[in-house]
Amino acid sequence: MAAPRLPTAPRLPRRTVLGLACAVLGAPVLAGAVPPVLLRFSHVVAPDTPKGQMALRFQSLVHERAGGRIRVEVFPDSRLWGDDDEVEALRLGAVEMLAPSLSKFGMAGVPEFEVFDLPYLFTDLAQVRRVTQGAVGRGLLERLARQQMRGLGFLDNGFKQMSATRALRTPADYRGLRVRVQASRVLGEQVRALGAQPVVLPFGETPRALASGVVDAAENPLSNFLTQGLAARQPHLTLTQHGYLGYAVVTHPRFWASLARADRALVDDALAEALAHGNRLAEALDRQALATLRQTPGLQVHALSATEREALRRHLRPVVDGFGRSVGAGLLRDLLRAIPTG
Repeated sequence: MAAPRLPTAPRLPRRTVLGLACAVLGAPVLAGAVPPVLLRFSHVVAPDTPKGQMALRFQSLVHERAGGRIRVEVFPDSRLWGDDDEVEALRLGAVEMLAPSLSKFGMAGVPEFEVFDLPYLFTDLAQVRRVTQGAVGRGLLERLARQQMRGLGFLDNGFKQMSATRALRTPADYRGLRVRVQASRVLGEQVRALGAQPVVLPFGETPRALASGVVDAAENPLSNFLTQGLAARQPHLTLTQHGYLGYAVVTHPRFWASLARADRALVDDALAEALAHGNRLAEALDRQALATLRQTPGLQVHALSATEREALRRHLRPVVDGFGRSVGAGLLRDLLRAIPTG
C-alpha cells in the first residue's frame, strides 16, 4: 500500500520571504562569544568574470585583515538573489552588498545612472574612468542615498557587443528582431530606434530565452557572452562596441552605520583594492574572450568598419538628445566635459 502523501507547504510570496529573512537577522544573539559580522555579497554573473573575481578578491582581503571579525560570503550566478529582486533584498536587509549593473539604478529610482547606457558615449575605458573616478561619479554615488543605498565604488565590465541570428552591421539589420535588454528606458529607446523590439529579461534567463527563440539578439560584454555559453545559441557576434557596461557596488546605509569605524575603513580599503583588481581584469579578460571566440566553431565574428560604426552612431543620436531633455542636460554636459578630447 502506498504511503500517504504529505500535504505540500504553500509557497510564500517573495516579499514575505524577504520579511522573514529580515526578522531572523534582527533576532537577538544568544549569550556567548560575539559572532563575526556577516557580509553577504550577492551578484548575478559567473565567478570567472571581472565582477566575480572582484568579489572573491574582496572576500580574501577582508578575511586576511579582519582577524575573524567579519565574514564575507559570496553568492554568484543569482544563487541568492537575481536581477529582479536583489535591490529589494538589500533594502529589506536580506543581503549586505550588491554590485548591480548601472542600468539597474534607473528603474530603482535614480534615473541619472542611465547616462551610462547612452550609445557611443565613450570610446575607451580611460574615458569611462575619468567619469566614474571623478566628481561626476562621486555625485552619482551620493544620489543613491535617496533610495536607501550607499554607493561604494564603480567596476568596469567593458563594452557591449551585439549577438544575433544574423550579422548586425547596419541599422536596417536590426529591423524586426526581439532584443534582450536590461530594464532601462534608455536601452529600450535605443532598440526601438533601430526598428527592433526590446524584451526586458533578467540576466540569468537570457541563455534560455535565446535557445527557445523568445529573443533573437542580445547585447553583452565579451566576457559575459563567453562565460554564459551564448555562442552555442547565437551564430553571429558583431563587434559594435556601442555601449558601456559597468557596475556600482552598494550596501545599505543601516548596515554601513552598524560597522565599527575601523571596520568601515577596512572594508572600504579592501573594496578599493578589489575594484582596481577587477578593472584590470576587465581589460585582460575582454582581450582573452575575443581571442577565444574567434576560434569558436560555428560562431562568426564581424568587425564593423569606421563608416559602419559612424552610421550607427548617427542613427542613435536622438536617444542621446532625448536623455538630455528628460533627465537633465546638466549631467550630460558635466560628463562630456570630464571626458578627455585629446
